[in-house]
Amino acid sequence: MKCPFIWRLAVLGLTVCTIIASADPVSPVTQAKNSRLDWWRDAKFGMFIHWGIFAIPGRGEWVQWNEQIPCDQYAKLADQFNPTNFTPATWAALAKSAGMKYMVLTSRHHDGFALFDDGTNTFTATHSAAHRDFVAEYVKAVRDAGLRVGLYYSPLDWRFPGYILPDIQRQSADAMRDQYHRQMKELLSNYGKLDVLWFDGGETDWLSFGGKWQGAQWVKRATDPNHKGVYLEHYKGGFSWQHDQVYKMLRQLQPDIVINGRADMPEDFHSREGWGALGDFDNQHAWELCVPMAGAWGYSVNAKVKPLADYIQLLVKVVGRDGNLLMNVGPDRNGKVDNAQISRLHEIGAWLDKYGESIYSTRGGPFLPADWGVSTYRDQTIYLHVLKWAGEKITLPNIPVKILKATALTGGNLNFSQSDGGIEISLPAESQDPVDTIIALELDSPAKAISPVK
Repeated sequence: MKCPFIWRLAVLGLTVCTIIASADPVSPVTQAKNSRLDWWRDAKFGMFIHWGIFAIPGRGEWVQWNEQIPCDQYAKLADQFNPTNFTPATWAALAKSAGMKYMVLTSRHHDGFALFDDGTNTFTATHSAAHRDFVAEYVKAVRDAGLRVGLYYSPLDWRFPGYILPDIQRQSADAMRDQYHRQMKELLSNYGKLDVLWFDGGETDWLSFGGKWQGAQWVKRATDPNHKGVYLEHYKGGFSWQHDQVYKMLRQLQPDIVINGRADMPEDFHSREGWGALGDFDNQHAWELCVPMAGAWGYSVNAKVKPLADYIQLLVKVVGRDGNLLMNVGPDRNGKVDNAQISRLHEIGAWLDKYGESIYSTRGGPFLPADWGVSTYRDQTIYLHVLKWAGEKITLPNIPVKILKATALTGGNLNFSQSDGGIEISLPAESQDPVDTIIALELDSPAKAISPVK
């Protein structure tokens, strides 16, 4: 640590040095990353959209792989892909009504079908029955709605055996990599400013789905039992995605774009995936939880939505852990989201219309997640999201600032006290919200200065 100021005082003929230390300066790389993430951290809530020709069978986005449908047979689905009565503005309006601030669309999933124009490549939406560039339409619609624009992209492509056998099928693997580099340049160059690039399946360790071949036997490489998706045994073959070249290109073409960490390049935020992957509080690394709203990620016939409380409480738990929530819908072959999901999204938006001040532009803490719930803060206000009451009172550790006022935003008259021994808040049972009781604590100084406490 460098000390910027040294005061030298002569006392009794001796030189006395008083050193005033300061924090290490933030590197330019970290400053740039933090600047890119400012809007994303404030947004908190986004819409994920998995859509492509896999919506036609209606059995999820992995239908080709799960059912081992031959590539030439699967490709014929493109001849049926023609959502004539659909416009992506419908998606953007739905996301906005749900209180979401950004959107991420699958520009190309693992099946290799691209929703954008890719020149002579015929396995695209522009060469399907639709003859449309859905990425172009989507980007315009999202921008027109005032939302941030994101694209999902998978370097992995099941049509290339080199993904499963990257060494013995090196020519195929290299061709898949060449497609990845070409399509990245197209997406980053042809659609104006993009805000999010969401990689999937591009980690070198995930080649052959995270396995290795020992003779005729496929064996899963060892992973860290305490960290899902972190490999202890790495790919040792000769194939390379050459992600460094793509990273250099994307920072040149889209310097402000934020990216996740699924392509072995410097990440802006980390992806946690699935309803069981909520994880711990982390305010040192930007992170996002992505979950399917109902069924699989891609369209699933008769997928059942969860109760409203499940979605509200998940959003609250994510934000209280200092993360973002990316909630997925899988539209059908005509681009339509199921009515039950539409209704639920409107309900989530109505809740955010009332209580969004406790979600948007906040950070998680300073009270760490506990059995009672979570907390968020902004400026000189802490928001307690009480998800579980034990009677009519919750007790919290004291904080080194004075609480000036406590208000139940969800209704009711509460009592609170603050002492060296802690903070007590009581609210009658009839005033406790069964989904989330939100209590605002107004402080005499910024909450940002308070270290996380439990």
